[in-house]
Amino acid sequence: MLGLPDTAEACLFDLDGVLTRTAAVHAAAWKEMFDEYLRRRPEPFVPFDSVKEYGKYVDGKKREDGTRSFLESRGITLPEGDPDDPPTAETVRGLGNRKNELVLKLIEERGVEVFDGSVDFVREARKAGLRTAVVSSSANTVQVLQVAGITDLFDARVDGVTAQERGLPGKPAPDMFLAGARAVGVPAAGAVVFEDALAGVQAGRAGGFSYVVGVNRVDEEHATALAEHGADIVVGDLSELLEGT
Repeated sequence: MLGLPDTAEACLFDLDGVLTRTAAVHAAAWKEMFDEYLRRRPEPFVPFDSVKEYGKYVDGKKREDGTRSFLESRGITLPEGDPDDPPTAETVRGLGNRKNELVLKLIEERGVEVFDGSVDFVREARKAGLRTAVVSSSANTVQVLQVAGITDLFDARVDGVTAQERGLPGKPAPDMFLAGARAVGVPAAGAVVFEDALAGVQAGRAGGFSYVVGVNRVDEEHATALAEHGADIVVGDLSELLEGT
């Protein structure tokens, strides 16, 4: 059914890069924020790589985790700060809030495009009686779903706001996906994870889910990495699963 195991009862979808074309928007916002900050540093300026460093340190993670991970890769340690730090604060939270400010601006300017084939897959999954949930590290998930016009396709949502409210560790820990499965009343063994980020695929594998679908929107190197990090299958778009049925 739908190219998934017969045991599948629910589908847990990451948002950016799986259902919506917002991964590029997030990468652009991360790059602008990090480059602004790095230019102010005393060491020689080496710009943020919005492909390799984005995928390795930031993609799929909660904002503060991605910020901290990238800074550590450059040997930079900053105070953690507070969630309400202003975007000008040179703290992990402040830089993250600056990134969020930039991504909201870009979404407002560009709107949100969806991957039509993947949205078609969600609709077919629902027709087949599967429960559906969005599990995204983004704190802007509600806005993106609304702008994209796909809010009604999901029975539950676990996002960056949920994670903060409940104290859930972000991907690659499996906790957010496990919360998504609980929200639709299905055990992990009956749920399928759909992810384009390496951290998300790791989370799906760590959580004991029935199947992990890696979505490759980048290149063959990323496809290989998705498989190495735990994806059972790697596709370019979820429509490929429909074509195989």
